[in-house]
Amino acid sequence: MHIGGLMLMERQLSNARPQRAPYHLTEKRKAQIKMLLIVLPFMIFVFIFSYLPLFGWSYAFMDYKPGVPFFKQEFVGLKYVRLMFSRVGYFPIALRNTLVLSGLGIIFSPVPMIFAIMLSRVSNNRISKTIQSVASFPNFISWVIVYSLFFALFNTNDGAVNNILLNLGFIDQPTNILANEKLAWYFQVAVDMWKGTGWNAIIYIAAMSGIDQELYDAADIDGAGSFQKTLYITVPELTPTYFVLLLLSISNMLSNGFEHYWVFQNPLVMDKLEVLDTYVYKVGIFNLQYSFSIAMGIFKSIISIFLLTFANMFSKKIRGSSIF
Repeated sequence: MHIGGLMLMERQLSNARPQRAPYHLTEKRKAQIKMLLIVLPFMIFVFIFSYLPLFGWSYAFMDYKPGVPFFKQEFVGLKYVRLMFSRVGYFPIALRNTLVLSGLGIIFSPVPMIFAIMLSRVSNNRISKTIQSVASFPNFISWVIVYSLFFALFNTNDGAVNNILLNLGFIDQPTNILANEKLAWYFQVAVDMWKGTGWNAIIYIAAMSGIDQELYDAADIDGAGSFQKTLYITVPELTPTYFVLLLLSISNMLSNGFEHYWVFQNPLVMDKLEVLDTYVYKVGIFNLQYSFSIAMGIFKSIISIFLLTFANMFSKKIRGSSIF
C-alpha cells in the first residue's frame, strides 16, 4: 500500500506539471535561416579557395624542397623573414620602387575625378560620350600591346616621337625614354594615368548622377556660376567616393601590378622598375626559392591589412566616417 500510494502520488504530480508548448519558428527566424542557407555555399566557397590555401604560409618557415613530404621539410624559423631585410638580394630595392610608384599614383589619384568633372561640363551629350569612350578605351588594351605602342613611338631608330622632335630641332639626337633611369618612375606613372584615367572616371560620373539636382537649382537661384557650383556642390558630393577609392589605393600600395612593370623592364631601368610583384615571381618561379617568395607574400598581406586599418582610422578621425 505504501509503495502503491507513492506511485500514485508521483503520477498525479507529473500530470500536474505544466506541459511545454511545442516550439514554433517565427517568421523572422525562418527568414534568418533562409538567408543563412543562401549565404552558406558562398561561405564554403570562400573558405575553400581563400582561407584554406593560407595553410601554404607554413612553407615560409621551412626550407621547402619539391617532392619532399610536408612533415619531412626542414624547419628554418624566421630565416627568410630576416633575409628580406638583409642587404642581400633585390628586396629592399623592390620595396622602395613599389612604395615610390604607388605613392606617385596616390598623388595623381584626383586626376580621374577632375577629368569626370570637366567631362560633365561639356554641354553636348554626343561629344561628351565620345570623349568618355575614347578615354576609356586604353583600359581594355593589353599591357603587351601598350608596350609595343610606346616602343614604336619612342624607340631610337625610327620612333615617331623622336623623328618629330629631330625634324623640329628640339633635340640633336634620339632620346631613349624607355631606357632612361632618371625618368623611369615618372614615365610609368604617366603611362598608367593614360591607360586608367578614362576608366576610373566612370566611377565619379556614376557618383555625379546621384547628386540631387535641387542643389544645383538652388545654386542657380542664388546666382552661383558654373565654377562655384562645381567647387561647393560637385566636389563635396564626390569626396566620399574619392576617399573610399583612396583608402583602397593605400591598402594596395604593395600590390601595384605585375604586367605593367614586367613588360617595361629592361637592364637599363631594372633598378627603378623592379617591384615586389615581379620580384616575388622571379624568386619563386625562376630561382625556385619558394619559401622566400611565400615569406614576401606574407609580408605584403600583413602590411596591406595594417595600411588599410590605419587609413580607415585616419579617415574616421578626419571625416567622421569610415568604410568599415
